[in-house]
Amino acid sequence: MARAAAALIAILCWIGLAFNFVSTHNAGHDAVATLWILVRYFTILTNLFLALVMTWIAIGGRPSAVTLGGLTLSILLVGIVYLVLLKGLHPLTGLAAISDFLLHDVTPLLTALWWLLFAPRARLKWNATLWWCIYPVAYLIYALVRGSADGKYPYPFLDVGKLGWMQAAMNIGGIALGFIIAGLGLVWVDSWRPLGSRRNSR
Repeated sequence: MARAAAALIAILCWIGLAFNFVSTHNAGHDAVATLWILVRYFTILTNLFLALVMTWIAIGGRPSAVTLGGLTLSILLVGIVYLVLLKGLHPLTGLAAISDFLLHDVTPLLTALWWLLFAPRARLKWNATLWWCIYPVAYLIYALVRGSADGKYPYPFLDVGKLGWMQAAMNIGGIALGFIIAGLGLVWVDSWRPLGSRRNSR
C-alpha cells in the first residue's frame, strides 16, 4: 500500500511538472529557457525532489526517516506559503491551472497523509529540524543571488528590488520561524503518531 500510494504521488508530481513545462514552453520559450525559468522556483524544485523520492519508494527504495520528514516539511511549506501569500495573484487557465493545483494543493496534502500513514515512525530527533533547514537556506541563497544578477525574483516576498532588503529580510525571517516551528511540530507528531512503519527507519 505504501509503494502504491507513493507511485500515485510520483505520477501526480510528474504530471504537474510536465504540464508546467509545456505551459511555460508554449508562452514562447525554447526548451533550455523553459528549464532555466522553472528551476528558479522552490515549488518546482521541491516537487521534483518529491517526484524522484516517491518514484524511488514505488520501486522499492527506502529513504531514511529524516529524508522523508524533511521532504514532507518542505512540500508543506510550498502549500502553506502559496495558500497564505501567493494564491490568486496570477489567474491561470488550461495546463497552467492544472499544474498549479497539482503542485501547490494536491502534492502537499497527499505527501502529508503518506507521511502520517506510512513513513517510519518514532525515529526523528529534535536536531532533525536543523538538518531540514539546509535545503531552504540553500535555495534562499540561490534565489537571492540569481535575483540580484538578473533582477527577477521568484516570489514577491523575496523581491529585494521592490521591497528593499529590510522588508525582504523580515519576510524571510517570518517564513523561517514558521518553518522551524513546523519542523519541531513534525518531530513531536512523529513521537506519538500511531501509524507508520518501524522498519528501515535509519
